[in-house]
Amino acid sequence: MTKNGIVNRVQVAGLRRVLNYLDSNPHENIPKITNWMIRLDPKEKYVAYQAKVVRDALQDEGSNWYQYVESLYSDIDNGQRKLLFENFLINASFLGRKRQDKVRSKHECNVPWAILLDPTSACNLKCIGCWAAEYGNRLNLTFAELDSIVTQGKEIGVYFYVFSGGEPLVRKHDIIRLCEKHQDCAFLSFTNGTLIDEAFADEMLRVKNFVPAISVEGFAEETDARRGEGTYDAVVKAMKILKARKLLFGISCCYTSQNTEIIGSETYFDDMIDKGAKFAWLFTYMPVGVDAVPELLVSPEQREYMYRQIRGLRATKPMFIMDFWNDGEYVEGCVAGGRRYLHINANGDVEPCAFIHYSNCNIKDTSLLDALKSPLFMEYHKGQPFNDNHLRPCPLLDNENRLAEMVDRAGAYSTDLQNPEDVHDLCGKCSQAARGWQPVADDLWKASRQGQVKEKVSV
Repeated sequence: MTKNGIVNRVQVAGLRRVLNYLDSNPHENIPKITNWMIRLDPKEKYVAYQAKVVRDALQDEGSNWYQYVESLYSDIDNGQRKLLFENFLINASFLGRKRQDKVRSKHECNVPWAILLDPTSACNLKCIGCWAAEYGNRLNLTFAELDSIVTQGKEIGVYFYVFSGGEPLVRKHDIIRLCEKHQDCAFLSFTNGTLIDEAFADEMLRVKNFVPAISVEGFAEETDARRGEGTYDAVVKAMKILKARKLLFGISCCYTSQNTEIIGSETYFDDMIDKGAKFAWLFTYMPVGVDAVPELLVSPEQREYMYRQIRGLRATKPMFIMDFWNDGEYVEGCVAGGRRYLHINANGDVEPCAFIHYSNCNIKDTSLLDALKSPLFMEYHKGQPFNDNHLRPCPLLDNENRLAEMVDRAGAYSTDLQNPEDVHDLCGKCSQAARGWQPVADDLWKASRQGQVKEKVSV
């Protein structure tokens, strides 16, 4: 074993002891542990930055973050919390990041922290404006293919896997098999929640490394309007089942021109927190696919509203909230194209992003590493960030025609097997939104750099 390997083993053993120590008295021990993690990572490349954020946030016992940490110990099963902490902290953030850095340096390409993959294109719902419904039940990755993706991913340092679709829980039995086989990984799934029943929740409690992010569009009226009558009631039932078993879960919200003010409201987040959700992933609607509904794109005013609301809510609510677009300022722009994540669809096409349905290769006949070095991924690697204003991160939604230029240079193909969409047509649907958002984003970016953004939450 190399000297670095021995050091890693010693450090990992220390981290495992620390996690066990943490459970004995979290509020007393967290500051000690975060200080130790900071010393372990003096260049702040792996865990030190996050440790500083946690340490500073927990200084005030009356703060929302203090309440949040308390809830992770009172509301979440001890075994699940321990395993997820180990998989995220040790495997994904410490060992994984080190391995990613080595591969990135050796091959001069992007290497992701997470992989998003579609076990199936099948879905039991047909939501307005969703591309997944186009494919019906035709496309599936086999268990062997899913297993190979995870195995290859671990070899380059990826220990976090996210399922999308389609509805991933159409393949719930294979998902549980993956969780069993790869206990060193964390698995999350975007799901409509309607297939979560007591039997599946018991399986989640058994494997402990699977976490659902349940899609909701607001309250009953907004959710049922887009996803079908009765969907909201099914979602609430699923949340009750998960909360009763102390299983970690969160929500996934797509904000559109029709529901932004509801999704961003304090009332909505209070309700989701009360139902047991511990995190929220927010996405703005993207007009992807020939059957997309461009009218659902948010206005610049609505996107600014979400920018301000989410920052206010993060300062006051015991919930971890992420906005895939508006948080670009925290991750230096676009995270797709393997920079932090990539997407593999149910046909095996390796795509830069869940919203960018173009590719040069398929995982069925290309290794994961070679896919990261394919022409379109290298276009991302060379072009990121796509804008000095990180509130305009996206090459499709925020930077007019940038995606089309990269797809053309890479000679990439449309991965929509039923209705291939010309990339110039797709970019054309986003041009007005990009032009409208530019002056608003530039003003917000300037104010943010000067520390002048005032965060306000409205009810």
